[in-house]
Amino acid sequence: MKIKEMKETERPRERLIEYGSNNLSNEEILSIILKKGYKNKSVKEVSLDLLNSINSLNDLKDITLEKLTSIKGIGQASALTLLASIELGKRIFLKQDSKEKIVLSNPKAIYEYMKYLLVDKKQEYFYCLYLNAKKELIERKLLFMGTVNHSSAHPREIFKNAYLCSASGIICVHNHPTGDIKPSLNDMYFTENMNDLCKMNDITFVDHIIIGDNDYYSFYDNKRISNL
Repeated sequence: MKIKEMKETERPRERLIEYGSNNLSNEEILSIILKKGYKNKSVKEVSLDLLNSINSLNDLKDITLEKLTSIKGIGQASALTLLASIELGKRIFLKQDSKEKIVLSNPKAIYEYMKYLLVDKKQEYFYCLYLNAKKELIERKLLFMGTVNHSSAHPREIFKNAYLCSASGIICVHNHPTGDIKPSLNDMYFTENMNDLCKMNDITFVDHIIIGDNDYYSFYDNKRISNL
């Protein structure tokens, strides 16, 4: 049955107006975001197909454009709207307001800021966080995505972005998809090299954080970085 053929009291938008968003089912919320189904299926049925394709609602936080558009009835425009809604929800939940100054002055604060982006990922993601002299975040930049075993992080790209945003400090953050936070030999070599290059360029190398399964490794805490 198409949405317009339903009783008005059963339509998702009307139910939101009448009862509030917190009283809608997951299927109804998705129906409002996706807006439309296709010829032989209503948007509610498409929403149910989406929910049936995942193990739990929590899986939506990592769903991809390819996965969404593989479900019949979800086109690219609807998929992008849903992905943007999910990302906005993450930012609201984590209180990431661009008008607020985000201060990253210690490894725990860095981990709390970055963990939602990196926990449970199936491949490596390498981010750089660029700070001003007060250790306030200027910009977060995803520089590299790699395979399950390797990401190729080159200092040239890291410093190029530092100069572009006039950063005083750099934090490198990446994940280990295996969940093991122990640094590899490549991680240690990269960190030592970055530390030396930052000193040469008069930029503070604040920390290099590895994120695993609900835990992190800080090169600064483990005295493998000297900010002096």
